[in-house]
Amino acid sequence: MADLAFHTEFEPAHGRAVGVGDGILRVTAANAGPFTFHGTNSYVVGGRSVAVIDPGPDDADHLAALVAAIGGRPVSHILVTHTHIDHSPLARRLARITGAPLLGEGPHRAARDLHLGEINPLDASGDRDFEPDQALAHGEVVAGDGWALEAVHTPGHAANHMCFALAGRDILFSGDHVMAWSTSIVAPPDGSMADYMASLETLLARAETTYLPGHGGRLDNARDFVRALRTHRRMREAAILGRIRAGDRTIARVVASIYRDTDPRLHGAAALSVLAHVEELLAAGRIASDGPPSLDASYEATEPGAE
Repeated sequence: MADLAFHTEFEPAHGRAVGVGDGILRVTAANAGPFTFHGTNSYVVGGRSVAVIDPGPDDADHLAALVAAIGGRPVSHILVTHTHIDHSPLARRLARITGAPLLGEGPHRAARDLHLGEINPLDASGDRDFEPDQALAHGEVVAGDGWALEAVHTPGHAANHMCFALAGRDILFSGDHVMAWSTSIVAPPDGSMADYMASLETLLARAETTYLPGHGGRLDNARDFVRALRTHRRMREAAILGRIRAGDRTIARVVASIYRDTDPRLHGAAALSVLAHVEELLAAGRIASDGPPSLDASYEATEPGAE
């Protein structure tokens, strides 16, 4: 099994379009950060008329760069991989300019019901104003002038996450589900580790080997990377279970043990990722908790032994 090797070489070229394939332009928003890398990638796909994938954050400079990349061509569709605020808010402004309909899996929602008294720490990251003009189902095809995109539902990072496969080409627009520069954040209640792992299997069942992600550069040999990513997640789950067996009863203790070499700015996200694995371990009956799964609950293993 190949190691999970990240690729962090990337020139964002903020403010201008970069050709990344025949009939595909990438425009990267200047919203760099620990969770967005050098910024959110928007894609313009087509020739005489185009589709736009992930218009990005509500930013006037990025809108101007997108309009320049479109270059006066008709826009037939605006597609959104998911409704986080770095991907979908600009869609509404672009739709008003172009008259194109908005397409996506559906509105923003949590992957599960909230527990009694639970507060969603990710409320601020969700674009709850997005409502698609056309809701896309898994396997549905959207076609334009010389191109067609197949919707591939890949929940996990977000319940409404979609990838888009470019028909007749070895290309998948992978959003935040699979990226070359980092693992994707899977954070309950908006995200679900069980869904994320199942969605990796969905991609492994497909033929595409080149991914164009929502952040960072293109991913070649993508199927090998997805297999390594699957192994990485399974190893992370085993490490979390090992720490709980060793007596780390809280998520904070687990994070301190497993993520001690990680940028402290990412420890909050790491805790939510651990919670996602904890929810899966609870569902499998491998651990128990003193109440509904949460960042503050106490956990213990239900059986001894090594993984």
